[in-house]
Amino acid sequence: MLTELKAGPRVVGAKQTRRALNDGRALRVYLAEDADAGVTGPVEALCAQKGVETVKIPGMRELGQACGIAVGAAVAALVQ
Repeated sequence: MLTELKAGPRVVGAKQTRRALNDGRALRVYLAEDADAGVTGPVEALCAQKGVETVKIPGMRELGQACGIAVGAAVAALVQ
């Protein structure tokens, strides 16, 4: 799953992911399990509302590395 995120077009962060969801561009959303629920919860609820698949990743560091950034990421999305 993370290899798809590494290779494909993506957005990183809750704000950018919410924007992609609202624009209908998000294909799949990745959520870090160790991130603050105040950040991931609203994004997860929006995914359920929009019918977009979510994938849980154990850690923010792992998700950040998959996105090619040097810091952890709470939320990321594969976009079209």
